[in-house]
Amino acid sequence: MEALTEKQIRGSFVNCTKGEATRLKLPADFGQLPWGDLDFLGWTDPGAPLRAHVVLPRADGPVGITLRVPSAGRTSAIKSSMCHVCLTPHASSGVTLFAAPLAGAAGRGGNTVGTYLCSDLACSLYIRGKRQPKLRTGVDAETITEQERIDRTVANLTAFAEKVLGTR
Repeated sequence: MEALTEKQIRGSFVNCTKGEATRLKLPADFGQLPWGDLDFLGWTDPGAPLRAHVVLPRADGPVGITLRVPSAGRTSAIKSSMCHVCLTPHASSGVTLFAAPLAGAAGRGGNTVGTYLCSDLACSLYIRGKRQPKLRTGVDAETITEQERIDRTVANLTAFAEKVLGTR
């Protein structure tokens, strides 16, 4: 992913108001992000921990999506879950259901779509082996290449973005 400016990020959001996009806090480490290892930018808003954001690069410009994070519930270290975007298996606490208001009138009416994502939104780092899920045991390594994992992750997140946009 190519580095984005703060203005590009704030202008990319499709499912929140311009005011909300202006007020959201960027990642604390924004100046040190490993852009070359990212397929999308994802972070939990440091000023509003029940809000998260993803920005996906697209040919027609970046698309930003605001996500809602459910309040913390009980999770089990024994059970496991899988991110629906990068397909990384985690202990259940490593995957969270994120809900996104739909873009436009449907979202203003309260309609949402959700997906399970890595709780830390670090899918790009997991598929490159730069971060390991906690409590990962007995999981067979995938036989596809890193590039195939990257392509699959981008396709899965793009499909989610299209649901938010109402184009799918």
